[in-house]
Amino acid sequence: MFAFAPSRVRRKPALTPLIDVVFLLLVFFMLAAQFGRETAVDMAGGAGVSDYSGPPRLITLLPDGLLLNGAVQSEAELAQALLSLTDSPDDAILLRARDGADVQRLTDIAQRLTAAGFTRLMLVE
Repeated sequence: MFAFAPSRVRRKPALTPLIDVVFLLLVFFMLAAQFGRETAVDMAGGAGVSDYSGPPRLITLLPDGLLLNGAVQSEAELAQALLSLTDSPDDAILLRARDGADVQRLTDIAQRLTAAGFTRLMLVE
């Protein structure tokens, strides 16, 4: 006959380390999450965003086109269209890239506007 080792009493797993890990993950994701907040970054180097005044000047970069205040606009005529919406070259112009838009194209648009004399470009998330 076979002699087996005496059966041991089963231990219950300790849940304290598991609770610690879940709590740390919860804190990490709460601190890392952005709860739908809109932020703007002044590309001219300003830390804060001042009050916005004047007509809307929102350029939305799509994967296949460009919108100025919701209307389709060509890249070649963008600077000319913005001249009628601004009082001075220091007026704020908001740039927003949508899903699928190329970052290089956003950079090209910003450089084109800077070359046209616009000095206050803001990137909106």
